[in-house]
Amino acid sequence: MEWVVKIGGSLFPEYSINLAQELVGEDVLIICGGGHLANQIREYHHELNFSPTTHHKTAIMCMDILGMLLADKVKGAEAVRSLEEVKKVRDEGKLPVLIPSMLLEYLDPLEHSWRVTSDSISLYISYLLEAKLLITTDVDGIYTHRPSLDGAQFIKEISAKKLLNFGETSLDESFAELLLKYKTSAYVVNGKHPERVMAILEGRSSINTFIGGD
Repeated sequence: MEWVVKIGGSLFPEYSINLAQELVGEDVLIICGGGHLANQIREYHHELNFSPTTHHKTAIMCMDILGMLLADKVKGAEAVRSLEEVKKVRDEGKLPVLIPSMLLEYLDPLEHSWRVTSDSISLYISYLLEAKLLITTDVDGIYTHRPSLDGAQFIKEISAKKLLNFGETSLDESFAELLLKYKTSAYVVNGKHPERVMAILEGRSSINTFIGGD
């Protein structure tokens, strides 16, 4: 497996389906973010204060749901629940879409908090597979502050050490820490533009942010 591509939940449904269809035939594993479903759990948590383990596991279930829906709508994609299935489906020429809850329930590798989202989970899976990681979102990459605010500047390349000081960006708070821990790197790109994603996979220049963690 050469790449893990995390498709942000904010891209669901239209943009995520279009992007995944473009990725059929590539040496890629898809992981879906939890999108509005996970955000709704976060809102409930602010009101009701669930235990860390409960909100962690239920947010992962949201990744399961969007992954299953995505795999159902993309011709040539198939939902998988283990790393063994990832290899089997890829060898059959199909696009594996990970349904991660069972695997994460067994391994339970990450802290149970809102600092950890599908970004860090995708990074962990890419580490297990020794694959490169590409995170797709609904913005072009990392900015100096929230892109919707005046004066936000796009960052083409940044170190994980520097990103630590940013807190939560378009990535979760634990992401930079894990990049340093695993001594790996990642790309962040706007998934509304499949041609940018394909350019990165093919080693061509693209509008994206590269985060170096080694």
